[in-house]
Amino acid sequence: MKVGIINVTGYAGSELARLLWHHPEVDLVSVTGRSAAGQRLPEVMPHLWEIDLQITETVDGPVDLVFSALPSGASAEALAPLVEGGTKAIDIAADFRLHNADNFKRAYKIDHPAPHLLNQAVYGLPEIHREAIKTSNLVANPGCFPEASILAMAPAVRAGIVGDDVIVSALTGISGAGRGGLATNIMDHFAEANENAMAYGLDGHGHQPEIAQELAELREAPSARVTFIPHRIPMTRGIFATCYAPLIDETTNQQTVRDLYKEFYKHHPFVRVTDVPPHSKQTTGSNMCLVYPTVDEQAGRLVVVSCIDNLVKGAAGQAMQNMNLMLGIPEETALPPMALYP
Repeated sequence: MKVGIINVTGYAGSELARLLWHHPEVDLVSVTGRSAAGQRLPEVMPHLWEIDLQITETVDGPVDLVFSALPSGASAEALAPLVEGGTKAIDIAADFRLHNADNFKRAYKIDHPAPHLLNQAVYGLPEIHREAIKTSNLVANPGCFPEASILAMAPAVRAGIVGDDVIVSALTGISGAGRGGLATNIMDHFAEANENAMAYGLDGHGHQPEIAQELAELREAPSARVTFIPHRIPMTRGIFATCYAPLIDETTNQQTVRDLYKEFYKHHPFVRVTDVPPHSKQTTGSNMCLVYPTVDEQAGRLVVVSCIDNLVKGAAGQAMQNMNLMLGIPEETALPPMALYP
């Protein structure tokens, strides 16, 4: 199977190239980059020294599947002609995550470039949509914050043990802003980011409607009440989400909740329900999501901690997991389950 990457020079695109290069069932044959076109990939990304491909302006030659790691808005525009021509596609941007073009415009302040394709897209979270992903030609890779948050809350929401009032407080590493953020966001400069923490998106973040959409579908309701507050902290990679929701039955105990979560995820290779609260570094470099549910008995509230690597399970690794499903390849192929340490 031949695959290509649109915008290989960003963090998600370069991580995807690194993971794909040793995949036994696919060949990475085309990589694009707008400002780096004409250069060899190792010239631009020296750590990818083994992948001696020329960066082109557009996908060079026929491919069976293409990934887009362009910014939101530009991604749908680039993918539309490829999808319409019959090429399978995975969008790592936000362009196909929301089902409704009006919701997309409210979240991202731009008109959707290809609204006619929204009804073809499947939300690329295998733990919920595995069978639909297998038969889809267009998959929307989840955002990193939504992935951690939805996986934290999905078992409880689907089982109906919590009320419709979810609060997500999530921490992210600096790479979550992407390479473009380095030049534009003062918080990405070392002197400002080191030993510092900040909340942002307090007036609305584009990932909130994505979380709400998926939790509403799990609840089989038209909407879901979600408060989402992200925070940036001085680490390179990682998402650490703490999620809260009121228990409908306040006598629900921790063992009942843990049994529910373990049953829900028992057939999902990249989610592990942990016995102790996880650390973000325990997912670095891996495609694993670690989930720890517990009960605040005094408040009658479910509390769930979840951790992912924002560039692997939150981006490139999840995209490759979706690719495996779309191409009929065993889901775990070439994906790293264990973290780097230290």
